[in-house]
Amino acid sequence: MRDFSELYNVAPWTSDWAWGIPLIVFTVIFHVYGLGLLYHGAALVLKPDRKAPPGRVLATLVIGISALYAIILHGFEALVWAMAYYWLRALPNRASSILYSLGSMTTHGNANLLLHPQWRLMGSLESVDGWILFGLTTAFMFTLFQRVWTDRWLST
Repeated sequence: MRDFSELYNVAPWTSDWAWGIPLIVFTVIFHVYGLGLLYHGAALVLKPDRKAPPGRVLATLVIGISALYAIILHGFEALVWAMAYYWLRALPNRASSILYSLGSMTTHGNANLLLHPQWRLMGSLESVDGWILFGLTTAFMFTLFQRVWTDRWLST
């Protein structure tokens, strides 16, 4: 495994931005694509041109599955950040890397773990990424709720 700690001596904080910004861009693109696939899947199940409109149970099931899918997306994205922390040796092992990543992404950050000093800004960048990803998920779920509970998709 390569040691990237020498990069910090050349340009402090630059390494954080060089790793953090591409990770944010990647995870946001991945998240938007994943939510798009989920929306198309929900639209197929609840499409308005069906002979009978979907019932409340089916609509509720679609929302529940959508929530589970969103959790899996967030988990994968936290795993991507955790792999970066581990690969950069910002944290000592995989378990602490994923724990730190989940805490940072959710801005909970109460695991008593600290990144090595040269990578601490990267943890803050992951929190910014978490805000964006959770905002996208919230907007998506709100839109899905609206679509599911309209007369077009669900009979009253």
